[in-house]
Amino acid sequence: MCGRYSLTSPLESVRETFGAIGGGNLAARYNIAPTQFAAVVRPGAGGREIVMLRWGLVPSWAKSVDIAHKMINARSETVAEKPSFRAAYRARRCLVAADGFYEWKTEAGVKQPYRIAYADGRPFAFAGIWEQWQAPDGDELETFAILTTEASPTLQPIHHRMPVILDPDVYIPWLAGAAGAEVLVANADPGIVSFKVDRRVNNVRNDDPACLAPLADAPPAPKPPEQMQLL
Repeated sequence: MCGRYSLTSPLESVRETFGAIGGGNLAARYNIAPTQFAAVVRPGAGGREIVMLRWGLVPSWAKSVDIAHKMINARSETVAEKPSFRAAYRARRCLVAADGFYEWKTEAGVKQPYRIAYADGRPFAFAGIWEQWQAPDGDELETFAILTTEASPTLQPIHHRMPVILDPDVYIPWLAGAAGAEVLVANADPGIVSFKVDRRVNNVRNDDPACLAPLADAPPAPKPPEQMQLL
């Protein structure tokens, strides 16, 4: 699964990576948690655009947003059939912008968080789907979920699942609905590294550069990107 992730890369780097416009309200996030708003890329009237959606998919038929806590991830093996996800999978796909994520492993009776990212710190995309929900009072809310798959061999010792990290050459076909199950597999790129971080990341209120810092016995962390600037 994926329960926390980060996006600290500069806005221009994110725009360049995804060939997208917008995102002027984007700020560095070191510990993005469910039900918070985060950046996704989706087709727009002027091309691909960066928009802020709430993490935790709420289907259009849901009676309330309370369901969102259970809908942060969608299993790639069943996303095309599950009633909660299949409509979004067919018609509303997105790229969830990230530059790292966290998984937990029980060690000596304690859940130890690990950070997983590219060694060079570059931004990348999780496969995502999004949905629009309308409250009884007419207010609209747009939400998203991250697709997951079986972990790559190098990450299996940490957790048996991982978010689907899309290769850049499938960004366009994924958004267009032309790519399917064949791209929803574990990314085994040797450039992806993992290292222990402080358990302070367990607290959603901690959202600062210290969340990215490796523990003393961990390997060097990826080179941190420059902090995003609000425009």
